[in-house]
Amino acid sequence: MAIPILSRIDPMVRLLVVAIALATICPAVGEGREVVEVVSNFAIFALFALNGLRLPRGEVLHGVRHGRFLVPLLVWCFGAMALTGLGLSRVGAGHLPQELAIGLLFLGTLASTVQSATAYSSLAGGNVARSVVAAALINIAGVFVTAPLFAVMGGFGTAEIGIGGLGKILALLVVPFVLGQALQGVGRSWVQAHPALVSTMDRLAIAIAVYVAFSGAVERGIWTTLEAGQWAILLGLLLAFLAIGFGGSWLFSGLFRLDRPTRISFMFAGAHKSVVSGAPIALILFPPASAGLVMAPLLAYHLLQLVVSAPLASRLSHSRR
Repeated sequence: MAIPILSRIDPMVRLLVVAIALATICPAVGEGREVVEVVSNFAIFALFALNGLRLPRGEVLHGVRHGRFLVPLLVWCFGAMALTGLGLSRVGAGHLPQELAIGLLFLGTLASTVQSATAYSSLAGGNVARSVVAAALINIAGVFVTAPLFAVMGGFGTAEIGIGGLGKILALLVVPFVLGQALQGVGRSWVQAHPALVSTMDRLAIAIAVYVAFSGAVERGIWTTLEAGQWAILLGLLLAFLAIGFGGSWLFSGLFRLDRPTRISFMFAGAHKSVVSGAPIALILFPPASAGLVMAPLLAYHLLQLVVSAPLASRLSHSRR
């Protein structure tokens, strides 16, 4: 009976739970952590190279032409949601450990998901073609925008991390993505011929990054130092984030007189936040001891957004009939 239940859980969520459980039981410390970090950096490089191979340049150029949809979505994702993260981080600063409060700001500056936002948009009757291209373009933008935006909004100063993180972003995210785009003529056919293998590689790269980061959080005592009241405050702030993400993106898209399917696509792309880009960026910008705590709001939000999206998509689908 347990197997059918587990099969309905998003595979990425299952893998994240395994990574967190493994980090809790057997965290990577000392020399072992250094080895796992090297493996994680290699996996992140491969992940973004595959992303570059996967997205056709023609689709990127075609998506850019939908300015009436794309420009407001970019403003929402990296403007309104980033400001929401900043506001909630300041609310949480007096009640939560510093890294968790910073994690709320970090969450706000991240790009949208690709797979889940598109899947739920399709279930709800959204414009799937625009969902795919928009989510992909937002993720491309996120590679270039998230770290500088996080820095400008005070994240670097608060976390006391250096500008060298931007160099690591360039080396591990931007360079492989550009390389993947440049090698599409050679490698894209292989990516298309092995979708299951590529998907597994994607998930493993993220799981390794989460394991490394959460090992540091466990070493810092995340399960013992946080009180029940602090967990409740974090949950409350994340629920507020969800309400603003879904409700705000729906209302904001209405200002541009978009049709209903496009507004549905806008809402899911605007409210979702990506672990795929967030976990590697957090691990690059922060030492593992801090990265796990910074990433905790993102991991919780990722689960919550899936919990909210399923019934919301079902309701939107039924209301159009």
